[in-house]
Amino acid sequence: MADDEVATKAPESDAAQQSVFPGDTPAQEGPSMGEHCVTDRPTLAGEKPTGEMTKLGDVDVYITKPSDYPHSPSKLLLFLTGGTGIHSTNNQLQADKYAAEGFLVVMPDQFAGDPAPNSAAELPSPDQNTSWIETVKLRAAETAKSFVIDMWLARHTPEKVLPLLHAVLSSAKDEFADAVANGGGVYAVGYCFGAKYVLMLAGEHTDTMIGGQPKPEDEEAGMVKQGPLIKAGAIAHGTMITKDDVMAVKAPVCMVCVENDSLFPDEVREAGKEALEKAGVEHEIEVYPGVPHGFAVLGDYEDEKIRDAQKRAFGQMLGWLQAH
Repeated sequence: MADDEVATKAPESDAAQQSVFPGDTPAQEGPSMGEHCVTDRPTLAGEKPTGEMTKLGDVDVYITKPSDYPHSPSKLLLFLTGGTGIHSTNNQLQADKYAAEGFLVVMPDQFAGDPAPNSAAELPSPDQNTSWIETVKLRAAETAKSFVIDMWLARHTPEKVLPLLHAVLSSAKDEFADAVANGGGVYAVGYCFGAKYVLMLAGEHTDTMIGGQPKPEDEEAGMVKQGPLIKAGAIAHGTMITKDDVMAVKAPVCMVCVENDSLFPDEVREAGKEALEKAGVEHEIEVYPGVPHGFAVLGDYEDEKIRDAQKRAFGQMLGWLQAH
């Protein structure tokens, strides 16, 4: 897909009907994509990204820095996007907002040049005047859209994504050692698809893929718990998150959630909250009512309530990172 096609696509086009990760439990049931997972949001008028495209660990990244860096101390922030990835203008502008608040932001291409397919075309809903054959065609189109997204998700599992993130983290820690030292570690934010991976990086796992290659002295590779790899994380309207993802979290986390979100169901969120409380992990979970899934990603909305919630969500996530 051409970069200019991705740049205007909604950053949250990444939800699937069920988990396609081997051995994983389904994250949710219901429609594979909601309206706001496939609807483009206009870029805010007059705003243009200020960062640059480069490579870290042989992975394409978008990097944006505070205007006074390196003369003033900064902290390293790993920014994990939704399905549209690093060429989305809205994602880049969102990263720039964190840079303006003192973070050196590294936004990696989690999808190795294969962002989510453009499935944003709206399908009209059948009504009483719709013929039988038209209804069949509409349902077939909906099924085709879901199938395309499901096939895309099957190409981007933890086995593919995590090695890319490890490579970027390793290189970023070397190149921006001053920012890592200043923050006492790496911070992370994740939206939609990226939210799951922030939780994985914030967790303690026996799977060596999560924590990287085991040390030579490890007696049983893969059986030694590793992680977390980040100091603190914040996520917004995650997709494909499982109870196990949240239960493994050990680093402080902030979650911006949407009320009645089929893509991050109440039962998963509540089970995760209970596990965090039981484990004594510092956390903050806020559920935003009356907003669509994907609302926290920068983009223009006509509804003032959604615009206000978007600003409040950014403030919540930023405040959490600054406090840790």
